[in-house]
Amino acid sequence: MTKTDILAEVLLPTKELRDDLPFFTKTLGMRLENIFPADDPSVASFSGHGLRIRIERGADVPPGHLRILTDHPNTFARGQRKMTAPNGTTVEVVPLSPSVDQPQTQHEFAVRRLRDEAPWIIGRAGMHYRDLIPTRLGGSIIASHIRIPDGGPVPDMVHYHTVGFQLIFCYKGWVDVLYEDQGDAIRLHAGDCVTQPPGIRHRVVEASPEIEVIEIGVPAEHVTTIDHDFTLPNGTGDPAREWDGQTFVHHLKDQAVWQPFHIPGFVARDTGITAGTKGVAGIHVARYQSGTPPQFSHDADIHFTFVMEGTMTLRAQDQPDRDLEAGDAFVIPPELAASYADCSDDLELLEVALRGDFSTKIV
Repeated sequence: MTKTDILAEVLLPTKELRDDLPFFTKTLGMRLENIFPADDPSVASFSGHGLRIRIERGADVPPGHLRILTDHPNTFARGQRKMTAPNGTTVEVVPLSPSVDQPQTQHEFAVRRLRDEAPWIIGRAGMHYRDLIPTRLGGSIIASHIRIPDGGPVPDMVHYHTVGFQLIFCYKGWVDVLYEDQGDAIRLHAGDCVTQPPGIRHRVVEASPEIEVIEIGVPAEHVTTIDHDFTLPNGTGDPAREWDGQTFVHHLKDQAVWQPFHIPGFVARDTGITAGTKGVAGIHVARYQSGTPPQFSHDADIHFTFVMEGTMTLRAQDQPDRDLEAGDAFVIPPELAASYADCSDDLELLEVALRGDFSTKIV
């Protein structure tokens, strides 16, 4: 059996086929494939734009709704965006290529505790997802705690995201991922991370048992497109290549340099993502060092933190103290005074900020 042995078509009704013929052929630019009977045609099939349609007089089905996807709407159907065929079928002309629509951030102080037992949702490729920011700050960001309980090969396909920024941070275990122009599979160990620039093709290959990652996506709702024609690995490309102005960044924990953090009392390793995204985002891993960290505020649009190890008390202006432990997460809105108190010696934090070139003020 070959591909040409099977066709699928959408059935639409009509009262008078001769009225629909010019609409589907001339207005929509579809090709007439067959028509019958010859003396009084009542059935016709059309093909075009990746679709096959059968229009049949008296068919007991609704008139339907067609979406025509094109990046050149002004040259299609004389620029009309919405039309109605003589048979009642409505036609909508919409963009072919998805675009990133970044909503305005709805700022809030938010805390998400692991012990609150928020539900794990089974998502793409059988992976389990836990939402770390339930409100998603008005749709501006999604922060997911993802795990694959059994490990092993992952039934993933080559795909890409239409997104403003995306981070994969390996929290526990290891995971192998193939990326466009990056050679063979990259193994992320606990503490390593990568950015997935907009449009970069990639595929998750295999993971260790009990693998856990933190994934950040901006905005919260973004399109994932499967690329059936792209094969990975595809060799090694230009390291300076940019996807929508961002380079691929692969940060290795074992090669990191620890430096003073913007909050006194901590040291941190810079992942290089601020430079790789030209300031779009900044990702740091901060480790408690000594002393009593002071109260601070920031001017980032989004400031998200995940507690990776240890314990602390989060204190924020006009908010009750929150005792936090590994697996908890929080968001501090801009200009809100906050502090990290009662830090355990093993406290380690993953900080995500947008933009990455934000400033901190000690208050």
